Amino acid sequence: MAIKQLTEEQVRTWTLEQKDRWWLENVYQGDVPQFTVRSVTCGFLLGGILSCTNLYVGAKTGWTLGVGITSVILAFVIFRVLIGIGLARQYSVLENNIMQSIATAAGYMTAPLTSSLAAYMMVTQTVIPWWQTILWIVGLAILGVLFAFPMKRRFINDEQHPFPEGRAAGVVMDALHSQQSGTATLAPKLLVGCGLVSALLKFLQAEDILRKLHVGFLHIPEFLDEWIYRRGWNPSILGTSLRELSIRPELDIAMIGAGGLMGIRTALSLMLGAVINYFLLAPWMIEYGDILGKVNANGETTYGFRQITYWALWGGVATMTVASLVAFFAKPALLVNAFRGMFSRRQQAEDVLRHIELPMGVFVVGIPFVGVFVVWMAHAFFRVPWYWAAVAIPLVFIFCLIAANSTALTSITPTGAMGKLTQLTFAALARGDIGTNLITAGITGEVASNSSNLLMNIKPGYMLGGKPRLQALGHCIGAISGSLASVAVFYPLFLRGNPDNLISEQFAMPGAAIWKAVAEILTEGLGMLPTSAIWAAGIGIVLGLVLEILKMATKGKFPISGVGFGLAFVIQFNTCLAMAFGAFVFWLCEKFWPRPESAVNRVVVQNQEPICAGVIAGAALMGIAVMVYTYVIAGG
Repeated sequence: MAIKQLTEEQVRTWTLEQKDRWWLENVYQGDVPQFTVRSVTCGFLLGGILSCTNLYVGAKTGWTLGVGITSVILAFVIFRVLIGIGLARQYSVLENNIMQSIATAAGYMTAPLTSSLAAYMMVTQTVIPWWQTILWIVGLAILGVLFAFPMKRRFINDEQHPFPEGRAAGVVMDALHSQQSGTATLAPKLLVGCGLVSALLKFLQAEDILRKLHVGFLHIPEFLDEWIYRRGWNPSILGTSLRELSIRPELDIAMIGAGGLMGIRTALSLMLGAVINYFLLAPWMIEYGDILGKVNANGETTYGFRQITYWALWGGVATMTVASLVAFFAKPALLVNAFRGMFSRRQQAEDVLRHIELPMGVFVVGIPFVGVFVVWMAHAFFRVPWYWAAVAIPLVFIFCLIAANSTALTSITPTGAMGKLTQLTFAALARGDIGTNLITAGITGEVASNSSNLLMNIKPGYMLGGKPRLQALGHCIGAISGSLASVAVFYPLFLRGNPDNLISEQFAMPGAAIWKAVAEILTEGLGMLPTSAIWAAGIGIVLGLVLEILKMATKGKFPISGVGFGLAFVIQFNTCLAMAFGAFVFWLCEKFWPRPESAVNRVVVQNQEPICAGVIAGAALMGIAVMVYTYVIAGG
């Protein structure tokens, strides 16, 4: 069946009440089975497996893979097999949605183990007991759920933001279950076809595997500029290689698909920020000496994304912070009415979604209660002074706004960059206390990450007509699943009783290494931060304010997003380029073939979501399979 959604005009002009009533009457599926024993059990078990996969990937690369679409398809395949052999009956699309919600939450639970928590253990040479680690990361996840739901009405119900990965998961589920019920149209065929093609392309990028199969000649390079460097050429800007500046065309298939769901306006914002950062500011700051390189084994000084981002993140995060705060408080009625509804019976009666949304009382009571528990754990487990831990809790609200804005537009959550901003704050408040620096940054970064990931999970449920409160519960269950599985693997295989084992030739733990390095620099004093970075942050504040005011003054027609622009300063240029390319392809198709009856419009424009979802799904599944083979089976 076709997913029903509002038009852009309706999103801009309708009130929140109108949008909620339309959703309740046209999309909501009522009491269709969703939070069942089998959906919860399958999601719990699948989430544990995917969290272990993410732990390996994070330890190798510093990145956390999105597992939403992966869990959707794996759960569907598992149940189709069980149905085929007579061990299960047909299940609903909303059961599939609960499975992906639990499994996705579990998959993201590994982040502290490869970033802030691992860095804390290395810096303090302390092995945190496993049960404390479980309580810590579950507590942060639940606090993220509590901060997320008050924002859900704005980002999903009112502004109808895309949340590209979440939207793709919703499209995948709709296509799979439409095919299962015999009502399939062109959409599921395109989804499957594009998924197979993208999976094949991703497989052909695995050079080591192709060589072992003796078909290395089929290899497709991830970076399309390799032939330039093989010829001995080394193009540069102000003496810094384009390769070191991450200015490279990359065939990142999943990011191309995400760009197609992202939209041309966000893509334009990303590319504008990326060009300014990587073509102008980064080369200039390298030449000036404010961006420091690293010395390799040959004694040569080299640069790269990590070195650049130490400087660039301050201006980028400042822009995102101000833009997010201005956008949020530009519609104070949403927040005021939500809290007013707790005490007004009339307003409660007028809220048409009160029977399926989490009550506001849960947040008003839950946030202080869980917040106090997190503060207590920070003090008891990590010796953080309680007053500094308490300061971190209000900062969470600001970072949740930034994370939600970024994830809503691009599916990228800049957890690392947000953590660095907290580290800068506590470098001034708790100078010289490196443990406090890391743990407080872990609180703000990880809670914000869980908050935005929950909103990503809720997006497909909203598209398919599920109950939001059940997905919130599913996210909490997923947090328990992911923490149990990942901690059970982390302690015996990675930590092995000594924090010095966390970084090895096999596992570089780049995420934890960056957190550790920033903490060591900043706790020596704010004087370690270049003056130019402070100026960049000041300019970012003004820029975020101006861009968001222009967006509001033009009623959303101004093409540049402050969040999208700032995000380009904390992700690689090649990633920005891949996402912008995906958005540009669909924008061109819509411009050149605007007539609905034309073949390109009918096939491509009208099926943009299943095409992109298929591309993301195929690349994600194959990418995880290659990672598992390389790092687990083959021991790479």
